[in-house]
Amino acid sequence: MLQIERIRKSVTFQRRLQALILYTLLVGLGIIFLMPLSWMLTAALRGDGEVVYTIPVSWFPTRSFHFENFWRVLTNPAYPLWRPAANTLFLVALNTIGAVISNALVAFAFARLRFVGREFLFKVVILTMLMPGIVLLIPSFILFNTLGWYGTYLPLWVPSFFAAPFFIFIIRQYMRSFPRELDDAARMDGCNFFQIFWYIILPLSKPVLVVVAIFTFQGVWNDFTGPLIYLNDAKKFTLQIALDFFRRSVFSGSSQSTTHLVMAAALMSVIPLLITYFFVQKELIGGIASVGIKG
Repeated sequence: MLQIERIRKSVTFQRRLQALILYTLLVGLGIIFLMPLSWMLTAALRGDGEVVYTIPVSWFPTRSFHFENFWRVLTNPAYPLWRPAANTLFLVALNTIGAVISNALVAFAFARLRFVGREFLFKVVILTMLMPGIVLLIPSFILFNTLGWYGTYLPLWVPSFFAAPFFIFIIRQYMRSFPRELDDAARMDGCNFFQIFWYIILPLSKPVLVVVAIFTFQGVWNDFTGPLIYLNDAKKFTLQIALDFFRRSVFSGSSQSTTHLVMAAALMSVIPLLITYFFVQKELIGGIASVGIKG
């Protein structure tokens, strides 16, 4: 009995030691990854005339915390950032709706319907994932310019309603995991294909649809290339374009350092992503995990 008790205590001690080392390592890595964001925050809270770049690094303002910097950025008379933020939210909403609806419909057809050439068409869709996006940049611009869409938001949200190969793939793999008996039972009750999709398959696919929505939100919110190419009016700029415009133009004639205001603007562009992640963390991680298991 004493021998068994010693072995049990030894195993318990080893497990606790491993957990302590693991958590210490994770906390250390977390601190390292958060250091740039922490420096951005402390730089954004500095006042006019304060030195931002110091050696060694100063992690707190030397005078006081200036939370009004965020309001100054939003309401700056030369170029207020509330308008680009609203423009970006508008594009995020349209792209998220388009991505969820179009990709779910296409994936449903590939996953649940039987038709001639289904596997061949799906392979063609997957092959398009191998094509670099930069290759399609010039043809897409020529197409949208010919349609008269240059200088409008149309090139930035209309393509989302035509599905994307990667999203089609993950949604299709998820939908294939549902038993076929669900479809058969629904048909016996008089449901057509669209009713099966809307009332049965779509509610069950909520985890993977959340993944698609979050990835779309992140991609549109951080998109710099698309708005840079297709928008030529400062009133239509999205947030990422406006940040660069804000940095180069608004305070270009100022004699004092404006880095703290630029950092405040940059931090405000990150906050919506962090808030969204904390609200949908459970669904996002669960959706990604379920896609990996059922794919």
